[in-house]
Amino acid sequence: MKFSALASRVAPSGIDPWVLHWQARHAHAAGEDVLVLSAGDPDLDTPVPVVDKAVERLRERDTHYTETAGRPLLRAAIARSHAARTGQAVTGENVIFLGGAQNGLFVASLLLAGPGDEIIAIDPMYVTYPATIQASGATLVHAPAPAASNFHPDLAALEALITPRTRAIFLASPNNPTGIVLVDDEVRRLGDIARRHGLWIVSDEVYAGLAEGGRVPSLGARLPEQVLTVSSLSKTHAMTGWRAGWIVGPTAFVQAANDVAACMLYGLPGFVQEAAITALEIAPESERSMREYCQRRCNLMHAGLAGIEGLRPYLPDAGMFMLADIRGSGLSGAQFVRGLYDAERVSVLDGAVFGHTTEGFVRLCFAMEKRDITEACVRIRRFCAGR
Repeated sequence: MKFSALASRVAPSGIDPWVLHWQARHAHAAGEDVLVLSAGDPDLDTPVPVVDKAVERLRERDTHYTETAGRPLLRAAIARSHAARTGQAVTGENVIFLGGAQNGLFVASLLLAGPGDEIIAIDPMYVTYPATIQASGATLVHAPAPAASNFHPDLAALEALITPRTRAIFLASPNNPTGIVLVDDEVRRLGDIARRHGLWIVSDEVYAGLAEGGRVPSLGARLPEQVLTVSSLSKTHAMTGWRAGWIVGPTAFVQAANDVAACMLYGLPGFVQEAAITALEIAPESERSMREYCQRRCNLMHAGLAGIEGLRPYLPDAGMFMLADIRGSGLSGAQFVRGLYDAERVSVLDGAVFGHTTEGFVRLCFAMEKRDITEACVRIRRFCAGR
């Protein structure tokens, strides 16, 4: 029996990045001495008030159908939070609540492009972007953000990639895996490019609350009718498993997204939505705490990796990850990742899964206990010294 063409469009184009990660997670759960640095899942509990609200709503039987786009009070709370962060004037009518930022990216891809169209994404990009974009039938076009420019995008090269088939630009700020935050001039130039060519921009800002001051320069505020801002509570509130995300955009897009969500999700759990309102109420405190948590661990990891022969760590602007250039080790990213795990039981991700720009790099997560970061750096140093 055969599948549709969708099955091949969403299949990993190379090595599945999560095979080794889940191998490491299962080994750790079994009590083995494994350090998992391969995913951005904060080693913290969801804030108590958020959990308490969910439990309260569960006990009050808030387990029935909900509005497809999200409850009005939640959408209004997201709009207020977005306006405070970006300066973009929006209301709840500009918001749709979805199953995490990943679901938001998927809905955006389906609505903005189709077979024969092209979508440009800044490379490196999060590992789900290629399948998410190609699921629509569109062709993914890589726009470079080279290591030589500290992973900031080459916007002249990006504009040169635009054709009559181009429909949108996908990007993340802060970026995953690099942690780079687009600066004001880059945001202005990207807005100008989108305006000149009549393109959508999908701005993934899931890590924005971890940037300095809890905000990044806003594309949505600059170009509200052409920008979709995707975000969630996953990283700022240690709520990765709650699947609480959203898109902020023009009302016409939200209406179309509601139609997609109606045949995909048909509404999300009410107790999760009520907990999300509580999370947004405590967002300034939660985000500040997570920023401080990440900054301390980032500094610790950077110091721990300094001076390792064949490895060069890059300091991120924000986020939970650090890239390390391992080309000096003589190993490919895949060889380094597998060798490190087999020899030292430390799991990291091969930079090649994020795009062409980060081939020869690995990504390490530092959202974990300090003692584990210190021990991971010791093991990585030992592995590199044994080469």
